[in-house]
Amino acid sequence: MRRLLTSPPLSLAVLLLWLLLVADFSPGQLAIGIILALLLPWLAGMLEPERASFGRTIALLALTRRVLWDMLLSNIEVARRILGPERVLTPGFVWIPLELTNIHGITALASIITLTPGTVSAELTEDRRFLLVHCFNLKDADAQVAEIKARYESLLKEIFP
Repeated sequence: MRRLLTSPPLSLAVLLLWLLLVADFSPGQLAIGIILALLLPWLAGMLEPERASFGRTIALLALTRRVLWDMLLSNIEVARRILGPERVLTPGFVWIPLELTNIHGITALASIITLTPGTVSAELTEDRRFLLVHCFNLKDADAQVAEIKARYESLLKEIFP
């Protein structure tokens, strides 16, 4: 049964999405949805080079709370900066040296950075050791690197060992 349902949550999501997309709950569409729900997660699993494994899930709660709070504060800061004089803005790029080695943790970090207003992940080096980040208002590159590493990467290292 485990080989048939490689990812029950993903299979359920595929089935529900299929039924919502076709807007037809007939037996034929249900059968197609079930076939897709079994095949797509299996095929996706073959493409995935690394499996995600979770460490401390309590760190996930702390990270979620921190990201939501930072998003709120960043929205306020970006709005304040946009409404202020343009000459005081100092946009720039900074390379973040990564201690994370798990690709899922790196992806989560890049997503968090991009979701937080004022910063955008721009590039990951091929060896996965550095992440290029564009900052809307970069005053001190070293302080920005230290903040990202302390606030996000440290918790992500606990979540994705």
